[in-house]
Amino acid sequence: MQVSEAKQYEAGSYDVIVVGAGHAGSEAALAAARMGNKTLLVTISLEMVAFMPCNPSLGGPAKGIVVREIDALGGEMGHNIDKTYVQMRMLNTGKGPAVRALRAQADKHAYHRQMKLTIEKEPNLTLRQATVDDLIVEDGVCKGVITNTGARYHAKAVVLTVGTAARGKIIIGELQYESGPNNSKSAVKLSEALERLGFELERFKTGTPPRVNGNTIDYAATEEQPGDETPHHFSFDTPDSAYLPVKDQLSCWLTYTNPTVHQIIRDNLDRAPMFSGVIEGVGPRYCPSIEDKVVRFADKDRHQLFLEPEGRDTDEYYVDGLSTSFPEEIQQKLLQQIKGLEKVEMMRPGYAIEYDVVAPHQLHPTLETKLIKNLYTAGQTNGTSGYEEAAGQGLIAGINAGRRALGKEPFVLKRSDAYIGVMIDDLVTKGTKEPYRLLTSRAEYRLILRHDNADFRLMEKGHELGLVSDERLAKMEAKKVAVKAEIDRLSSLRIKPGSAADDFIQAHGDHALKDSLVAAAFLKRPYVTYDRLMDFIDAPVEPLDRQAKEQVEIQLKYEGYIKKEEVKVNRLKRMEAKKIPANIDYSQVDGLATEGRQKLEKIRPETLAQASRISGVNPADLAILSVYIQQGHKKTEAKK
Repeated sequence: MQVSEAKQYEAGSYDVIVVGAGHAGSEAALAAARMGNKTLLVTISLEMVAFMPCNPSLGGPAKGIVVREIDALGGEMGHNIDKTYVQMRMLNTGKGPAVRALRAQADKHAYHRQMKLTIEKEPNLTLRQATVDDLIVEDGVCKGVITNTGARYHAKAVVLTVGTAARGKIIIGELQYESGPNNSKSAVKLSEALERLGFELERFKTGTPPRVNGNTIDYAATEEQPGDETPHHFSFDTPDSAYLPVKDQLSCWLTYTNPTVHQIIRDNLDRAPMFSGVIEGVGPRYCPSIEDKVVRFADKDRHQLFLEPEGRDTDEYYVDGLSTSFPEEIQQKLLQQIKGLEKVEMMRPGYAIEYDVVAPHQLHPTLETKLIKNLYTAGQTNGTSGYEEAAGQGLIAGINAGRRALGKEPFVLKRSDAYIGVMIDDLVTKGTKEPYRLLTSRAEYRLILRHDNADFRLMEKGHELGLVSDERLAKMEAKKVAVKAEIDRLSSLRIKPGSAADDFIQAHGDHALKDSLVAAAFLKRPYVTYDRLMDFIDAPVEPLDRQAKEQVEIQLKYEGYIKKEEVKVNRLKRMEAKKIPANIDYSQVDGLATEGRQKLEKIRPETLAQASRISGVNPADLAILSVYIQQGHKKTEAKK
């Protein structure tokens, strides 16, 4: 039952209201407030602010780059994890820079507390515990929210980041109950309000594994996964001196499932909600439950499991890779058949959670909804999975809601700008029929969108938005100047034959130099590092720091490939410049294929480049559309 008019009261006005304080909501609210907007952040529970109800980690392939992009734009996630991690590792170090990925094991409780404290200290930001039941919408414009207590809050823009709480339902075997993540309260009436307003909602599902008591793990039977000795950080502001020595980090531990575990799963599929028909929501393809993995990959006799600490002040461990919704007693039985877990005590059972999603084709690239003006959505509400994907969207939604409140032009990241741009374009252009996860393979310009250069790509944009300080920008620009100067210097110095470099080259199986070689070209050899190069030439007058050295090395080693990608990006920008009129009537465009017309009408792309990425829109459709737009432009000019 909706709150009656008699019970409602005017509770105040804000520039921006953000609903939900998970990873998306936290970034959205901080961004809007730091841009100068009076902002209200409303959450069902203050104990769930930036909480990690699933795995206690950040980063990994593509996701780690997103955290760096958030940081470069002035977001908070990178700062927060650098203050609260218990382990840091760079993944894929044996591969090229485009797929290297930083991953941090988080202290989930410290992460939550630190983010909550940051929000509480933000001058323009008010944090409040309440459940939003309805939206205030007048003439197709969102003007505020109504809580379950009857409070009416007004705003110039509203951001919804409700996540898995949206009509959330937890499932453990035959047990089902209404709940948000981690047994928090479910948000039911807001979903009903969105349906009433005409939004198309979909039903998705995600899950978690059981948590176990670390004191009952036999670590000797598992493989230790320690952190890195080399300093790493997610924020460009964090100094190397702040990096925790490996001895002070917490290790993860690797073990595996086995044929006995798989047989138990097969014998009990009739009690698995995934297969019994109890679960209706679509689950994530790239993070499937253990039941799903055993059925889909029947030829595999084992799957990796990582035992991950949940924090420094707890002995609770997360069994990553064993996501399940089996009944509790079967979960316990499975655990005790796994090497190292034979005597383990389960502290919390794994569960599946179903929740509502706003079909993302209903959004503009700004993350404003097409149906209701001044209403934005972000995070799992838009069908993504993962803290990093949520935070990236939250930052963009918060920026655009904040700019709308300030009367400024919207901000959009292109696919060639950032992984965040790739993700949002995928969502609004293609939609998603399952929880969307960022992968390096989704980015066609991934050699440009690297972990190491997010500051060069995005910090200037963050400064223009008012989220990056002058001092921080100056530091980045100084680094950029130093990198260019060193590349120029290495392009002018030469290494001569008969030098110590010859011995080094021959030790790696290469022939001695016949002629002098430019130092920049010498560095391109796969076995040569920047530091090793300095053994054969004079060092620069001003020594480079570790990150600047990394930039010099990557830019020179991959120079040819980077230039090729830059040519493709420039081609894309020309297509992005060809705007499609917002009021175009596709029924009047003669020659479009039926499927192309239907897809264009549904998505309503804003540029020809976006139209080209819509499944079902063929090259002939694009050519026809391009001519139609150009003719319309000429007619408009003629009328003038």
